[in-house]
Amino acid sequence: MNDLSAPEPVLEIAVGTVILIVVIFVHGAGIRAINQRFSKSWIRVNSTTPHWRLNLLLTLTIASLTVLHFAETLIWAIPIYVRGFIPSLRDSYYYVLQSYTTLGQGNISLPDRWRLIGPIIAMSGLFTFGWTGSVLVSIMTEFGKLDRVRAKGQKGRTSDKTDAGP
Repeated sequence: MNDLSAPEPVLEIAVGTVILIVVIFVHGAGIRAINQRFSKSWIRVNSTTPHWRLNLLLTLTIASLTVLHFAETLIWAIPIYVRGFIPSLRDSYYYVLQSYTTLGQGNISLPDRWRLIGPIIAMSGLFTFGWTGSVLVSIMTEFGKLDRVRAKGQKGRTSDKTDAGP
C-alpha cells in the first residue's frame, strides 16, 4: 500500500491532539486577555454610565471572542493546507469551520488517511464554544447586576415623586 492510503490512527490522533492542545492554549490565553480588558473597563461602570457605552463594551467583547474563534480555526486550517490534505487555503478553512462548528455538512473532506482529524477539530470547537459561553454568562451576569441597581434607583425616584403628594 502507498503512504497515502495506509491509515495510521495513532498518528492521526497524536497530530490532532497536539493541534487541539495548541488551540485550547490559545483560547485560554485569548479568553484571559479579553476578560482582563472587560474587567478593566467594567470597574469604571456605574449606575450613571450611558447605555451606549455599555452596549459598545459588550459589542467589543463579543467581537473579540469572535476574532479569537476565527484565529483558532485558522490554526487548524493552515497545517491542513500546508500538508496538502486540502489543496486551497479557502477550502481548508471552509472544511475546518464546518468541523469546528460541528455542522459537518460540507462537500470537502480530508483524505481517508487523515479523516480522524475532523472529529478532533469538532472536539476543539465544543471545548472552546463551551468556554466562550461560560464567559458570556459571567459577563451578562454583571450586566444583570447593573440593571438591578439601575432599576432600584429608578424605583426610589418614582416612589419619591409619588410620596411627595400634589
